[in-house]
Amino acid sequence: MNFAFGLGRFFSGKDVTANTVQFDLLRWFSLVSILIITVVALGLGFVATRFVVNESIQRDAVLTAQFIQALASTEVARHNLPDVQMGELLDPREDASFSFDEQTDRQNARKEFLEHINHIARQPDSLLISIYAPDDVVIWSSNPALVGQTFSDDDELEESFATKERVFATYHELQGDREEQQFLRAPKGLFIENYIPMLNSAGRVVALIEIYKEPSDLIARTQRGYILMWLATSFGGALIYLTLYLIVRRAASLLVSQHKQIIENETFVALGEMSAAVAHSLRNPLATIRTSAELAQAMAPPPVQKSITDIIGQVDRMSKWVRDLLLASSPSIGSIEEVDPLDAILGTLHAFEPQIRQSNVIVEFAAMAVPSVVSQRVLLSQVLNSLFSNALEAMPNGGRLYIGLESDVRSGKLHITLHDTGNGITLKQKQQLFQPFSTNKQGGLGVGIWLFSAPLTRKPPS
Repeated sequence: MNFAFGLGRFFSGKDVTANTVQFDLLRWFSLVSILIITVVALGLGFVATRFVVNESIQRDAVLTAQFIQALASTEVARHNLPDVQMGELLDPREDASFSFDEQTDRQNARKEFLEHINHIARQPDSLLISIYAPDDVVIWSSNPALVGQTFSDDDELEESFATKERVFATYHELQGDREEQQFLRAPKGLFIENYIPMLNSAGRVVALIEIYKEPSDLIARTQRGYILMWLATSFGGALIYLTLYLIVRRAASLLVSQHKQIIENETFVALGEMSAAVAHSLRNPLATIRTSAELAQAMAPPPVQKSITDIIGQVDRMSKWVRDLLLASSPSIGSIEEVDPLDAILGTLHAFEPQIRQSNVIVEFAAMAVPSVVSQRVLLSQVLNSLFSNALEAMPNGGRLYIGLESDVRSGKLHITLHDTGNGITLKQKQQLFQPFSTNKQGGLGVGIWLFSAPLTRKPPS
């Protein structure tokens, strides 16, 4: 089970925009995706609305044809006309070839059927109903002026005669080349033309019923369907675009962050290599200077002693810089061992006891037993040394230093907290806290805290 060491990592506050990336992913995605989604949404909306219109009109035509054919079958059965279909009775010109009784039966059946058709023609949605013979002559119409006229240039009429199928067409205004569109009232908007074939007993089309309708209720429902479909299509397209935009924006942000991190890592590697070269070059000369100064101090007269002491102090200071640079350029990969955090804290307090006493700092630390962790004792001590040193330097005129050590078994984390009453740091300094070689101390290197922010691991149970 892992225990996270209680230190966060902060990065530089310098802004890095998408301009650092050659390909502006977010901008291109925004332009291309909104274009594609708009085209697809418009296409789907158009196809869906056309489908709804065609299906609605076809369904209305089927219901009308079924109703009229049911009326025809009923009238034929009522007048005892076996093996005869209503289509054979509609043309009165055919009556002359039958006997008087048969003519009477045919006329009665035709009369009652046409009364039903005339009743349909008086409905609010109906514009015109006409019945055509195979020679394109109008043998009956709700507009008596059309009876007896011939309309031979009607493509839908010829198609229905030839295919025996219901044929329909839609119009938004009267057509000048359609002479049969002589309505008793002018349509207000969309109207439908529907041809219903009437067959004889041999299955041949012997009459066609042409119905012009202006289905107001169907049109109103279709318009509501238009609105709902376009709203749904628009909402769906916007939702897809927004979702993809958020995902791509997140991806673009990660790419920019990774690009920035790569640049920083390359910079740190170069600085580390340079630091290692400088540190190795300075180590031996510093050791020689310190040895020579110590020998000279033993033989120098008292007036020179202070100067030699200053030399040794500055050499020690530079030696510490060299050790820090070497540690920064070559992080320790020592052996892992079991470490007691409480012992490490107490050891650091003991080492800093003179400075704590000299600075008049009051330390508050309630020692408590915590589980051991698997770590490196030297690195943990260096972490604590760096934090204690920073805290004491922040309180040169005295203050209070609080040390907290807490183990949370449920979350599996060990928290070591240091809190001092010093002046604190600015937001800019906080953003640069873990940036290597960044410091506000005169003579500091800025590699202290940066080196030691690695997670610790709790000792595995035996």
